Order: sequence, then C-alpha cells, then structure tokens
Amino acid sequence: MEKVILLRFGEIFLKGDNRGFFENMLFTNVQKAIKEFDCKLKKIAGRYAVENYNEQDEQAIIQKLTKVFGLYSLSVARKVKTDIDEIVNLCAKLELTQKTFKVEVRRADKRFPIKSTEFAAICGEKILMTNKNIKVDVHNPETIVNIDIREDGWTYMFSDIILCAGGMPVGTSGKGLLLLSGGIDSPVAGYFMGKRGMSVECLHFHSFPYTSEQAKDKVIRLAKQMQNYIPHLKLHILSFTKVQEEINRNCDRDYMIILMRRIMMRVAEKLCKKIGAGAILTGESLGQVASQTLESITATNSVVTLPVFRPLVGFDKLETIDIAKKIGTYEISIEPYEDCCTVFLPKRPVTKPKIENVLEQEAKLNIDKLVQDCLESEEVVLI
Repeated sequence: MEKVILLRFGEIFLKGDNRGFFENMLFTNVQKAIKEFDCKLKKIAGRYAVENYNEQDEQAIIQKLTKVFGLYSLSVARKVKTDIDEIVNLCAKLELTQKTFKVEVRRADKRFPIKSTEFAAICGEKILMTNKNIKVDVHNPETIVNIDIREDGWTYMFSDIILCAGGMPVGTSGKGLLLLSGGIDSPVAGYFMGKRGMSVECLHFHSFPYTSEQAKDKVIRLAKQMQNYIPHLKLHILSFTKVQEEINRNCDRDYMIILMRRIMMRVAEKLCKKIGAGAILTGESLGQVASQTLESITATNSVVTLPVFRPLVGFDKLETIDIAKKIGTYEISIEPYEDCCTVFLPKRPVTKPKIENVLEQEAKLNIDKLVQDCLESEEVVLI
C-alpha cells in the first residue's frame, strides 16, 4: 500500500479530439507547480497521480496543486494493486472517526469481476468489523469511502475530496497582456483570464518621480502573488512620466484621463505585437470610475485593433475584493503607494467624451513620439 495524491481534471473532459493537447499542457503545468519537491507525477487513465513524495511535504504539495488551473479536485489516496483480497484487506485496516459512512465503488476497469454495488457491500462489511461504533448510512453519511478501480491495474481508496482552482490549463488559450496597476482590480482580472487558460504577461506604467519606488515594488509583489496561479509571469515596466507631463502642459486637464488611457492602449498594442500577445486585458468595471463609462471605454477601444478583454466588467467592487482576498492580492493592493493614474488628476474629468473633442485635444500632442519614448523606457522583470 502506498499513499498518493490523486488529481482530477476539470473542463478538459469536453475537448474531444483536442483533449490530448489540453492534458499535456496541464501535465506540464502541474510538474512546474511541484518541481521543488522530490516526487513523481504519473499519468493514469483520466487522472494524474503524485507519487513517491515525502509525507512531510504533503500539505505543501497540496497547497501548490489547488492553485493549478485545469485541476478540478484532488484526494490523498491509498494505492493498492487491483486484487480483490488486497482491496478488502485494506478496507479491514481502515479506522474511521465519524459515526456514519458508506462505500462507493467506481469500476473504470470493467474487467474487475465483481459489480460495483456488490463489492461496495463486501468492503463495507469489512470496515464495520474493524470500526464497531459506526454504522452505514447510504443517504447522508459523514464519510464516504471511495474505491476507484482504474484501468492501469491499480485501485485508489480515499475519503476527502479537496476542490482545486478549476478552469482551463494556462497556455491553452493564447497570450494576453494585462495592464497591471497597483490597485485591487487588475490582479483579479489577470486571475480570471488565467483561469480561462490564457498565458499572461503584465504591463505597468510608472511616473517616477511623481510615484515612488515603493509603488513599483508593490506591483512586482502583486505579480509574484499572481504567479501562484499563472506560471512564468513577465512584468514590463514603462515610464509614463513624459506622457502625463505633456498632456498636463498642452491639453485641457479635464481630458487627462481619457488621453492617458488612449495612449496606454496604443503602447499596449505595440507591446502585444512585440511579445506575441493576442489581446489586451484590463481590470475595468463598467461605471466604476470616469474612465470606465461606456463612452470612455468606446473612446479608448477605438485606438486599437486587438480585442480588449475586461473580465470584471459586470462586477461590483465587493465581489472583486472577495476574489482579491481569496487569491492573496488584496493586502498588497491596499498598501498606500499610488500608481501613475493618480498623477495630475483633474477635479472634473470628462465622463462622456465626444470623439471629436478627444481628437482635438490629441492634435496638441506628438502621439507617435510619446508612444515610442514610452516603449523605449521598457524594463523587464522576470517573476
């Protein structure tokens, strides 16, 4: 008998002829997640299993695995050869602490000679012989003893099922570039796009000396926290100081936010083409601030041809905060180090910009040069 961690897939069961691609990507991502541990990852039919691990590492391994997108659930299981006597003997050794239980048998290996319900009764009888103070409850048991008879000649026995992150394996849905501020929303947006299988790189605009080195460090730490779910993040940090100074010097300040967002989008699209990303990702939520009205979003979208994904568009702030707390970014996001969006803020920003007025303001700027200067300031941080 050997202890293993049994891993179950999520949506990739639905992928038909492409399922092998999704399974292989998930296998690679799981390997990367637990590479620091001395263990072996094995493919079995419809499952993966982590074997030969040090039991002292068990909880740490589980902690890593629950954050891997594409995994639906896992269980710590006892593994024995698919032999009637060996399985029954293992049942006889089980010690249960709850008052009620039932046995569920799944025969993925249809060559096993005893039907599932009959074998569940045999195993349940053995468990009752060892545990005198419990009884069977087939409707509402406190413990379910699962016996999973797989096609590889091995049987896995477990009780607890731990839910994982779900979604799709990262790397199966292309690459996106996330506009990562120091706020609450954008890390959550990146999390959701990672959950849909998208590889993510991050773009952060800083405005030194108007913003501090602590603000930059904060964003790096946010990216590190996101990497628990999205492996191999790369952070591109660009200076936005000159852009904001030029807008402040030459344009109507009420248009500061919309002009900034349009230039950010132009920069992001050029960086996307450089890194091979097919979409721009933002943490915008409809109506939350001046730059997130329907009119403002339309005006910012109009300067790019790539799709702009806004996974939080229908969220309210409390919903976003709940997810930020769950993924561990909230406490970092609320640190009081402000990003470039707080620099030169107008008292009355335009919330329903007319495109002709926006173009009139942009005509006062050398947009192409500002975009190019911004791109040339790039600093890349490998997380």
